[in-house]
Amino acid sequence: MSGGLALVVDGPDTFELVPHLPRPPAHGEALVRVHAVGICGSDREIVRGTRPAGYVQYPVIPGHEWSGTVAAVGAEVPVDLVGRKVVGEGFRNCQRCDRCRGGETSLCTAGYEETGFTQPGAMATTLTLPARLLHVLDSDADLTAATLMEPAACAAAAALCAGVRPGERVAVVGTGTLGLLTAQLLAATSPAALLAVGRHPQHAGRAFAFGATEFRLAENLSDQGEFDVVVEAAGAPDSAAAAATLLRRGGRLVLIGIPAAGAIGLDPTDLVVRQLQVRTVFGAPPAAWTHAVRAFSTGILDSRPLITHRMPLTDFAIAMKLLDSGDPAVGKVLLFPDSAEL
Repeated sequence: MSGGLALVVDGPDTFELVPHLPRPPAHGEALVRVHAVGICGSDREIVRGTRPAGYVQYPVIPGHEWSGTVAAVGAEVPVDLVGRKVVGEGFRNCQRCDRCRGGETSLCTAGYEETGFTQPGAMATTLTLPARLLHVLDSDADLTAATLMEPAACAAAAALCAGVRPGERVAVVGTGTLGLLTAQLLAATSPAALLAVGRHPQHAGRAFAFGATEFRLAENLSDQGEFDVVVEAAGAPDSAAAAATLLRRGGRLVLIGIPAAGAIGLDPTDLVVRQLQVRTVFGAPPAAWTHAVRAFSTGILDSRPLITHRMPLTDFAIAMKLLDSGDPAVGKVLLFPDSAEL
């Protein structure tokens, strides 16, 4: 297998394309030929140097949203995995601590290790990782669409935390990739209403396409106390507090990811008096990945409309400028390490 290129971030605002040498899989590992890799907000944090301390280790090859095909396996890994289409979990959990044994691998007490942040990621021709982290896709799966299975798994984790029952009123704050994938999964639970809250009027159409029954701009949240469940997936400084105002007494709030710097906190008095339940999601445990992959395989989850740009890995700098533009028409940008895959 030819080496190709890898994108290495040496430090804040310092990155370069370098020759990539595939690392042969060791015991229990698999070598994956990367089909495509997505850029998300946390990748931009790595490049800009705004990723929270302890959650990145420079130099690093970014890329935690990816899809690919297994090219080789190490000892004690089934040989029939070779040639299979796969996606993979990012957290390099220890599998030994109480949290891991309980299935809460994103809470591993051995310390934070994640593909694309502290371990080499998928912005390279190949990725070598523990085979136990792989999730096998159907042979006819669309690998380009499957590139978004990582945010889909986080959305699935939020959906599982929310525990929506048919007929409940649901709202999702945020109409980016994470918010819309969450809305799509929650729409499958037959809610009585599914509100999408966004910051751009242009996002209304895609919100409806992903299952929303209503769309409101974030600045127009005048109604309070209507919803049984609200999932906050925007990450803006004021979005968590705004999401809480949408809940009825005793409602359930799920917060996804790390909020922006200077975020407005939730009012503890309001939480107690209205008896609000709050859950959070950081990454996705195996159960959420399984849920997302099943939804993808059955057609419930369709990420293709979110992909607006496809570029070779060599256009990384152009892709970053595109994402930094703030253009609401820019959705998910995918990079292809092998331009022949475009």
